[in-house]
Amino acid sequence: MTSEELLQKVRKIEIKTHGLSKNIFAGEYHSQFKGRGMAFSEVREYQPGDDVRSIDWNVTARMNRPYIKIYEEERELTVMLLVDVSGSRNFGTVSQMKRDTTAEVAATLAFSTIENNDKVGVIFFSDQVEKFIPPKKGKSHVLHIIRELLSFEPEHNGTDINAALQFLTNAQKRRCTAFIISDFIGAYPQPLPKGKGVTDPITIASRKHDLNAIQIYDRRDTELPDVGLLKVRDPETGARVWTDTSLRSVREAYAQAWNKQQEALTEMYNKTGMNHVSIRTDEDYVKKLMMLFKN
Repeated sequence: MTSEELLQKVRKIEIKTHGLSKNIFAGEYHSQFKGRGMAFSEVREYQPGDDVRSIDWNVTARMNRPYIKIYEEERELTVMLLVDVSGSRNFGTVSQMKRDTTAEVAATLAFSTIENNDKVGVIFFSDQVEKFIPPKKGKSHVLHIIRELLSFEPEHNGTDINAALQFLTNAQKRRCTAFIISDFIGAYPQPLPKGKGVTDPITIASRKHDLNAIQIYDRRDTELPDVGLLKVRDPETGARVWTDTSLRSVREAYAQAWNKQQEALTEMYNKTGMNHVSIRTDEDYVKKLMMLFKN
């Protein structure tokens, strides 16, 4: 992609996604994510009817009468986008590739963030963290993010979401709202079974931050067409294999593998309490994002 082509694509996405975030998502974003966190502000003397759980026992001991902690909403929010840049994003059979839908969804979220005067950052990941853009405010920062979304080429093709979540936990000391944007093919953050300790990255991250999952997938991720003998290539491993799609057993096995993966993801969502939505590359992602904001 030449510099001129890149600028044209950046401008096209800016026009489309900035308008969506400003006119449609701003209110939903504000009501859903603003004010989730509470920051300590001051103490005052206890009054009848106050919640006794808010008593500051250290101050109470010093003053010999009860005082309570006063909290206020944390009005400034930090949003982190965890963007999957593994090899499987370069796939699409209908209107566009998964990487294109990912770029538009991420750009919309980024513009929604700055419309509310919040900070947004990005973690690009494959089977390792490929690039980190620290959270900042401002339109120029979002345009930089969009350029990276369109042009960034990773060094690796695999997928390890746990690596991205570990990086998020270490990089973001304060609570943030994070969106994992991935097709979740090849690897996904599965919590450990009960009794083995809370050491897995998804559980740790979900307790520290507000995690949201956005699955980007293509129609052909879910089912194979009956087109006879077909040579397919795994974009993450590079393995190639001939597949006879005319066999019903082959098509059914392919669909079952997809369904099994979705069941595992659903289990993960339920265990961690993550909000989630799935967006197909030929679908209108506006409605799906609105659903996510209203959850």
